[in-house]
Amino acid sequence: MDIRNFGSLPNIITIGRLLLVPVIVSMIVAGEWREAFFIFVIAGVSDAADGWLAKTFDLRTELGAFLDPLADKALLMAIYVSLGIAHAIPPTLAILVVSRDVMILGGVITAWLFDKPVEIRPLYVSKVNTTLQIAFAAAVLGARAFGFSGDYWFWPATYIVAALTLASAGAYLGPWIRHMGQ
Repeated sequence: MDIRNFGSLPNIITIGRLLLVPVIVSMIVAGEWREAFFIFVIAGVSDAADGWLAKTFDLRTELGAFLDPLADKALLMAIYVSLGIAHAIPPTLAILVVSRDVMILGGVITAWLFDKPVEIRPLYVSKVNTTLQIAFAAAVLGARAFGFSGDYWFWPATYIVAALTLASAGAYLGPWIRHMGQ
């Protein structure tokens, strides 16, 4: 059987990841930390799997190009908001993480509305930022799930994630302001 017969398999996996968002939110808010951690791991594995399938077997679709980053952002923003509500992270960090993504999306929409579309490309600082945001969320979930102490790493990691989030926001905002001023 040819894997190309499952052309929509990466999209189905991505939709499954989107469906996990309310599940993980409810688990975090209910304090079901182990379950939340394992669902987060499943979501991460599904992200890797759908990308690998799409690239390896040339199963990329326009829908997948839209859904995959949407699922990633929905999951990450929902986790940060939930962790903030559960007081597992400072609410200001959750607000900062979500605000950065809303700012970028708002900038893209505004540029489009003013007939000045911008090219959407992830910057290096943004990739590093997203990686550290994911790692931090996983560490917080893991610490809560398995009773690990955050005494030595929690606050330094919080400040690093906040600083990188601000740096990433600035890296997008500066060029956007120049672009819109033309």
